[in-house]
Amino acid sequence: MSMDPNTDIETPLLQTHRIFYEDCPGCQLERRKAESEGKIPVKELSFVALLVLCNVLPIASLFPFIYFMVRDFGIAKVTTQIGTYAGYIGSAIMVGGFITAGPWGWVADKYGRKPVIMSGTSSIFIFNTLFGFSKNFWMALLMRFLIGFFNGMLGPIRAYAAEICTKEHQALGLSMVGTMWGVGLIIGPAIGGYLAQPADKYPSIFPNGSLFDKFPYALPCVCISLISAVGFILCFFLPESLHNHPTEEHLDGKDVKSNDDRTASDAKGMEADSSSRKQKPLWKNWGMIAAVAAYCLWGLHDMSYSEIFSLWAVSSPTLGGLGFTTTDVANVLAVAGLSLLLFQLFVFPKLASLFKPITIARTTTLFTIPLLMIYPLISLLTGASLWTVLIIAAIVKNMLSVCIVTSTFFLINHSVPLAQRGVANGISMSAMYLFRAIGPATAGAMFSWAQERESNFLPGMWMVFFILSMICFVAFLETFHPVLPNRLNEPHPEGVEDDLKMKRALSFTF
Repeated sequence: MSMDPNTDIETPLLQTHRIFYEDCPGCQLERRKAESEGKIPVKELSFVALLVLCNVLPIASLFPFIYFMVRDFGIAKVTTQIGTYAGYIGSAIMVGGFITAGPWGWVADKYGRKPVIMSGTSSIFIFNTLFGFSKNFWMALLMRFLIGFFNGMLGPIRAYAAEICTKEHQALGLSMVGTMWGVGLIIGPAIGGYLAQPADKYPSIFPNGSLFDKFPYALPCVCISLISAVGFILCFFLPESLHNHPTEEHLDGKDVKSNDDRTASDAKGMEADSSSRKQKPLWKNWGMIAAVAAYCLWGLHDMSYSEIFSLWAVSSPTLGGLGFTTTDVANVLAVAGLSLLLFQLFVFPKLASLFKPITIARTTTLFTIPLLMIYPLISLLTGASLWTVLIIAAIVKNMLSVCIVTSTFFLINHSVPLAQRGVANGISMSAMYLFRAIGPATAGAMFSWAQERESNFLPGMWMVFFILSMICFVAFLETFHPVLPNRLNEPHPEGVEDDLKMKRALSFTF
């Protein structure tokens, strides 16, 4: 062992010397990581977990009560129009995110991750609270839009989750994001379903005339806002990961104490960095374009399904629905969300190690088609048989979805070299916001149209789920060559080691 004069920490004799700038927060974080001797940053990852939860709860909590909220606004002239207006509210947050996802990413790269994360948590606290106290449809629509517009922290959180970890734990940090998203899919519907309309459910606690009787959908929003307030406070204790010194300066060794300790691996790394700049533009990379398209198409389907499922569950049986309450919907979504988390933890990593990503995506998409066509038949059931079949169908649907989405993550990463992964994932996120914005609005309009439609051919909900199945069929066709190149089954040569570490980390974590 020797003492590195530039770092003031012990480093192995054969290890590359690292240079830390004293006034750079990113360098100080790197110093702490180096001194941690490979320990998992439990505290920082716990903060990241809470911040991811802050992102997903406003989205997931809405579905159990949005139908009743729109109904109470009185903007729909007839019952069959409720789905259309509910779709607009569901889409608003995604429209806001689509507009500002790129600019927020630029701010995070230029000024730091913490300012963007703090802006995101504060926007949820302010606008989600106001959404719960909305007096009319237009106020609710605007508040949801502003949540998405001012909350651009999901992308920076993904980057931050990897940056706070040493190299061997970066995949663990990224998997934390996906895991907590699954947790949010359990907690969110539970909060929305159990706490909406509290005066009706818990009259001894919330009597008639109380605040939450006048605003029956405010309580779940306030609870989520309080969680975001905690996240905002914790941001002050997060270390910044962004470096404030020029990268080229760092590579060239300018203004540093020693320039003689560079090893052969340093030079090799600089050559790799130089060659990565010569990669072909992403718009010429058909594999990446096809992978992002597959990701977005399924995102459109998934968001449409989420909107339609809740609307279908709470709508009247005379219109082909189930006549559920917000609590009933919360029960189904919470159980399905828990199954999704368990599936992610224990089953999917094994599937990923046995089958290629395209095979997983293709097979699970195909199985989704007949499953969706079963849903209209479920409304014919009653009692225990209804609940049993519905919960099984919802669980299986969630499992198939996570297989497809996670497989497309692998395909996107496999389509580009390491140096372009950040940009590729940023593009995919921005595109996903657009498609997720389209999903609820079109799904709500389609739901209303189907309820009003009078035809012997695929009447009512049969047409709704048939259209969802057709979207799946298009996604299935897209998984074949030449649309989706078979080469995406394997990691890019520069990312083989990284891909193996990711799978090992997933296996360990799950």
